[in-house]
Amino acid sequence: MTNPLLSGDPLPRFDLIRPEHVEPAIRSLLEANRGQLATIEGDTSPTFARVVEPLEDLAHRLNRTWSPVSHLNAVMNSGALRDAYNVCLPLLTEYQTELAQSEPLCRAYAAIAEREAATLDPVQRRVVEQMLRDFRLAGVALEPGRKARFKAVMLELTSLQSKFEENVLDATHAWSRHVTDPAELAGVNEAIIDQARRRAHEERREGWVLALDQPTYVAVITDAESPALRRDFYEAWTTRASDRGPLAGRWDNTQTMEDILRLRHEAARLLDFDSFAAYALATRMAKTVPEVIGFLRELSRAARPAALREFAELETFAGGRLEPWDVAFQAERLQRSRYTVSQEELRPYFPLPRVLTGLFGVVERLFGIHIIERTDVPVWHPDVRFFTIESRGTQVGSFYLDPYARAHKRSGAWMDDCIGRKVMTSGSTRPVAYLVCNFLPPLGSQPALLTHDDVVTLFHEFGHGLHHMLTRVAYPSLAGINGVAWDAVELPSQFLENYAWHDGVLGEISAHVTTGAPLPADKQRQLIATRSFHAGLATMRQIEFALFDFRLHAGYDPARGGRVLETLAEVRREVSVVPAPEWNRFPHSFGHVFAGGYAAGYYSYKWAEVLAADAFAAFEEKGIFDRVTAERFLDSILSRGGSRDPLEAFVEFRGRKPDIAPLLRQHGIAA
Repeated sequence: MTNPLLSGDPLPRFDLIRPEHVEPAIRSLLEANRGQLATIEGDTSPTFARVVEPLEDLAHRLNRTWSPVSHLNAVMNSGALRDAYNVCLPLLTEYQTELAQSEPLCRAYAAIAEREAATLDPVQRRVVEQMLRDFRLAGVALEPGRKARFKAVMLELTSLQSKFEENVLDATHAWSRHVTDPAELAGVNEAIIDQARRRAHEERREGWVLALDQPTYVAVITDAESPALRRDFYEAWTTRASDRGPLAGRWDNTQTMEDILRLRHEAARLLDFDSFAAYALATRMAKTVPEVIGFLRELSRAARPAALREFAELETFAGGRLEPWDVAFQAERLQRSRYTVSQEELRPYFPLPRVLTGLFGVVERLFGIHIIERTDVPVWHPDVRFFTIESRGTQVGSFYLDPYARAHKRSGAWMDDCIGRKVMTSGSTRPVAYLVCNFLPPLGSQPALLTHDDVVTLFHEFGHGLHHMLTRVAYPSLAGINGVAWDAVELPSQFLENYAWHDGVLGEISAHVTTGAPLPADKQRQLIATRSFHAGLATMRQIEFALFDFRLHAGYDPARGGRVLETLAEVRREVSVVPAPEWNRFPHSFGHVFAGGYAAGYYSYKWAEVLAADAFAAFEEKGIFDRVTAERFLDSILSRGGSRDPLEAFVEFRGRKPDIAPLLRQHGIAA
């Protein structure tokens, strides 16, 4: 029987893929790849066509085989799938490290760079240059003992990072709050209450059972009138997978974080970098540790005075000192009193079908594309939908949309690569993306109703999706988001967020679920005004996360260990405005840094936000739907993937280097 992961179908067969297919498929593919690699490594007259293109093909096929497995592990997690996933992780890491440490391949790429310099086009040269850089960063030039140790470190890190994420997922799903007094639910969204009622019924309990999924946590901490309920949720959320809180010691990530930091530092030192932060910057737009620290502190100097004013005003409004679990609740009340608009009040105006239609309309006007839904594609859950994108009558890409929170699905929102674009002599593929969110699901016959924060999240992830799907790069290693400097990869996503805040768009993405009327003009004005509400506090929160992450990796000392909580305390003393209790353990669930790709890179969100605000300012100067500006943005940035230096690409679009002023203006923070 054919393994569906190896069937060669144009799209993954999510209707057929089972956990038992995973390990055989990966082992089979790795064996076949190694056989082809041996042939390529033995080529005595390497050329781009005989070495680079076959390697691009091998990587492309492996990525599209592993992608549905990795994706299902995040959105339909199960014990059997998790086991299969964890068996394959070290196999893949070992293979990738072997490939990246291959001296024959490195010599072949160096020879191609020298011999074919005059005949390669700019994108081909970039492919070769990036690979030569990656060879160096994988330790290809290390002596055998150090090379073997680097490989062992990479294998162990892969396992530890997966374990970190599993611990967070298990801790999140293990906690719930049983409520028997309806008064304790005062202020909470009716959809959340109904979901809790159904969960209690399923568990054969009286009353309501509130889970710790992200929509429920946000709703409780923002809207619940009960301080005790808010505190319980805050404590459970901020102590997940740690030594404190209601599940103290279960799935504790303390030692996992320590081991991850130790191994990252060791890997960097093996390659003669001072720190993992310096190693990470070798592939980034920012180039030095002082440059990143200086950037964050420059932003802090601009935003901190505003944040201090905002917090003092909030405590005055609340009538006294605020506990951390009171801040979001009181901020929502203050915002509502000032702007007569709230996130929950806006939900009826943002049914998901209308928001999607409006979002698609925005990108169709900007980039001349057309988005069409298909219902004949196998998906992993009944909630999932599939769309294709056409440009000038030709399909250029497609995407899956998985919008709702559910059990055994990772929290948060993300875009990921299902299939990358490829146009080579061996054949071609169009890019396919996963767009994943965790919105509240529909209630009865009513469609899912989004907060405006949810709307912004959807625009953000779709911006990532456009970056992946509208690429014109032929080689998979540089197509879409591949090969893009990590601190520039958020530019398209944060750029598109701006449209969700614009009065020229809000009427198109809103329609009251009962009357069909768009969000009234006065509500639109009030909503837009909230964008700068507590912008100082929001900026300082992101700076706190970014500075903590960067200092953790830049200042690691093997003699002292990770110093995770000590570093966090030092950073908080420097930049924090909202106090946090001693038992807060947010690092233990900080998946971006300890399980994802943002290690020594969380600053990228603010770095790219500067780029995005400056890019959007170009549209504001000409008109937010100006096609000439949009075509320039598409040509210079969206379609280029990793095929050129991000600073050069930005300068080509904007005509100058990035300026921090548009971001400060956008958030109402004085420079």
